[in-house]
Amino acid sequence: MRRDEIRGHGRSRDGDPLHTQGFGFGIAETFVREGARVAVLDLNGDKAKEAAQAIGRRAFAVTCDVAKGKSVEKAVARVIAKVGRLDIVVNNAGTTHLNMPMTEVPEDVFDRVFAVNVKSIYLMAKATVPHFREHGGGVILNIGSTAGVRPRPGLTWYNGSKGAANLLSKSMAVELAPDRIRVNAIAPVAGETPLLATFMGEDTPEKRKAFTATIPWGRFSTPQDIANAALFLCSDESEMVTGSVLAVDGGRCV
Repeated sequence: MRRDEIRGHGRSRDGDPLHTQGFGFGIAETFVREGARVAVLDLNGDKAKEAAQAIGRRAFAVTCDVAKGKSVEKAVARVIAKVGRLDIVVNNAGTTHLNMPMTEVPEDVFDRVFAVNVKSIYLMAKATVPHFREHGGGVILNIGSTAGVRPRPGLTWYNGSKGAANLLSKSMAVELAPDRIRVNAIAPVAGETPLLATFMGEDTPEKRKAFTATIPWGRFSTPQDIANAALFLCSDESEMVTGSVLAVDGGRCV
């Protein structure tokens, strides 16, 4: 594993806990174990510090609202000033609305979902692509979802935001390939993260059984499942892989 990485940790603009012990934490922990220096971005600076300290000395915290352009610019500048060169960006921050009929989702919640799940990718690209070009390339990894490939009812606007993340990854890859910037996405199936109860509507044994029944492998994804895929897609071993949406889904989307 080479290099230095910046990754959006899991907090929304409203400070909702998203992936503090979920996919993002697992990715950061795995990358540090493989030798990378990792910047942990979180809207809540204390949570970012807590995560970075838990990961180890090669991780450091940066406060950032990934849905605000100025905040993203300042965070990226701080990371570059600290490490000198940025090689990998993982856009992991995400949020959702409650599982409910699509017409009942409030407008402000809809806006928040698209700001955190889609706009953040745009803002991070604006802030980091010039740096990648200047240094001869880089890697961008977006955390999409199987929801953008095989949507579940009750999560329509979340599904749409992840469909956008999946497709953006492909379009970015085509446009940035001449600059030696690879862009891929991971599409996880529902996982053991703090968002799981929101996806299901409520966390009960019955709901869990119903959800896992739709996954042929018979279980939810784990942070380590996603981290293992991220490690490959961000490593030199996947140099020829760009524009892919890798489903880590136990057969859900087959």
